[in-house]
Amino acid sequence: MESLQLYSARITAIGTYVPERKLTNHDLERLVETNDEWIVQRTGIRERRISEPEQYTSDLCVAAVQDLMHRFNKSVEDVDMILVATSTADFPFPSTASIVQAKLGIPSTTGALDLSAACAGFVYALHTANSFIASGLHRKILVIGADALSKITDYTDRTTCVLFGDGAGAVLVERESSSSRGSFLAHHTTTEGEGGIHVYQTRIANKLHGVELNDSKLLVQNGREVFKWAVRTVPQGVKALAAKAGLSLDEIDWFVPHSANLRIIEPICERLGIPLDRTLYSLVYFGNTSAASIPLALDLGFRSGRIQPGDRAALYGFGGGLVQAGLVVRLELDPQASEAKAW
Repeated sequence: MESLQLYSARITAIGTYVPERKLTNHDLERLVETNDEWIVQRTGIRERRISEPEQYTSDLCVAAVQDLMHRFNKSVEDVDMILVATSTADFPFPSTASIVQAKLGIPSTTGALDLSAACAGFVYALHTANSFIASGLHRKILVIGADALSKITDYTDRTTCVLFGDGAGAVLVERESSSSRGSFLAHHTTTEGEGGIHVYQTRIANKLHGVELNDSKLLVQNGREVFKWAVRTVPQGVKALAAKAGLSLDEIDWFVPHSANLRIIEPICERLGIPLDRTLYSLVYFGNTSAASIPLALDLGFRSGRIQPGDRAALYGFGGGLVQAGLVVRLELDPQASEAKAW
């Protein structure tokens, strides 16, 4: 049987956005019983960005794409698919991706699709984009990870409200000739659905796996259980990902985990033997931004000049589901675009 012709997919541009309003640890001291020292010791977070009341996830997405277009001199008029990974869609439907298409004036010949994989959403969306292009079905895909978690955060719960912030990151994934070297080297995904009771937001159902849920319509997280799961399983997943890429962990230039909490990232890195100076995270000044955390971290590395053309990065998302998604990618972005003004 004739084999399916595969094309190479390459990440050609990145853009990011965070709202202007800052919520500092000292601000949180006036909302709940907490203090800066307690928050930093337990999370590593100092600030997070908060969207305005009438600023929604689609607005964050559009701003990130505009940043991408400006810095890399790219047009999105010819994209043939828009993928938005988010847990805070403007509406259950229409999709956030379709709203982005309209706001950016992208022709109606493009497809538009939202993906729901919580904090692993951006990596899943990248994986999907690579699959669409490798199969020959699409040529140029806009991939966005964005969340406005402040809209669903319980600001009376001091264990969760100190964590979450808002932001967005976007990348372009484009088809290369079959002889070209692509960006995507390996993938790894896992699911432990029974753990979905530990991170959730109710909408219609209020019972999962026979367990009654807190039906507040706000984000609920059992931080202790999520911590134990992540520290126990993510190192195994990262090792499996590197093995699929045919690389040792030392041959991966950058580890980019979901920026959930620095106290989760530290033991994961320790178990992997990856030093923190080879780890990119965005949580210190942006908090946990769910699907946006990995592109924000990537762009921080790129803007600072730490990421160089040809560097290999292990992107690893993990969160509600409980799901994990990892990719090893080769980054070959134009270094001149790193000179853009930071947020």
